[in-house]
Amino acid sequence: MRIVDRAGRTVRPPSQPSTHAEEAADSAPTPSCVALADNGEPALLLSPPGLVRVTPTPPDIVAVVVTHRSGSTIDACLTRLRAADGVTQIRVVDNASDDATLGIVQRHASLDPRVRFIGNPDNPGFAVACNQGARAADVSWIAFVNPDCLVEADTLARLHAHAEALGAPCLLGTELVGEDGVRDPAARRRDPDFVAMLRDPRARALAVPRDRAQALQRVEAISGALMLMPRALFVRIDGFDPGYRLHAEDLDLCRRAREAGAVIAVANDIEVLHVRGVSSRSRPVFVEWHKHRGLWRYFQRFEAGQRSWLQRVAVWLMIWARFPLAVLRRAAASRG
Repeated sequence: MRIVDRAGRTVRPPSQPSTHAEEAADSAPTPSCVALADNGEPALLLSPPGLVRVTPTPPDIVAVVVTHRSGSTIDACLTRLRAADGVTQIRVVDNASDDATLGIVQRHASLDPRVRFIGNPDNPGFAVACNQGARAADVSWIAFVNPDCLVEADTLARLHAHAEALGAPCLLGTELVGEDGVRDPAARRRDPDFVAMLRDPRARALAVPRDRAQALQRVEAISGALMLMPRALFVRIDGFDPGYRLHAEDLDLCRRAREAGAVIAVANDIEVLHVRGVSSRSRPVFVEWHKHRGLWRYFQRFEAGQRSWLQRVAVWLMIWARFPLAVLRRAAASRG
């Protein structure tokens, strides 16, 4: 780290108190100085005569929103993101919506140059679209925000402040609350253990209790509905795995981020309204097929190599035996 004055000249930081002879010289106006980190960004402000103040890095966030038949919520989502502190870019990636979604997005793009969109002619999946949006931006922080998540003006800036305070690579989420006031258990999760699920069905519950004593609670996985991470971490782990179409891609991302040394945590002091399942209500078979396929892919990637062939077969049967019942439940919920 080096210290320069406003004119760009390198200066020495203040050290020991000056002598009486030096005080007269020091009484002359002193230009404010700023310490530059290795990347050239301002880190510390030195106010005359030598008082050091820490200046937090202002947020510089791109919000990436993936849409598919999201017409009922995308207008409110984008309106709030455009008003959100620290959001300097918004990238919307649409996966072949056939409702009003694209028209709404285009209207926002015409009103705000920060909003740009990518229209996919087909639906390559959530993970692929997230990667497209992130790579279409060039700022230092990426927030993945579902079109059914409605942030407050300070949500992302406060989440960014938590990340800055950590001082380490991180992947952060928030408390997610439904319209009915119920907290989303997916906000805090542990890694799945599929063989443990064979022994005890209660192991299928991945939710981790909220620790009210912690403003920032470390967990193994957070929900993909809202995530904030530094671009450097996203690049290091090569983003989302495009092999997932729907579901489990967030579990996979969190696990790979942890393996890369990142902190996974939930900001318990930040709540976001999450209107769940808007895009998936009309396609229960499609959604459940890819959800179960994603679970099998996750098992193969992280657990299968440690299990016997018999256990692998048993896990496959367990996953797919639940598929018909899951379809019926989702169909019933969509009709309700």
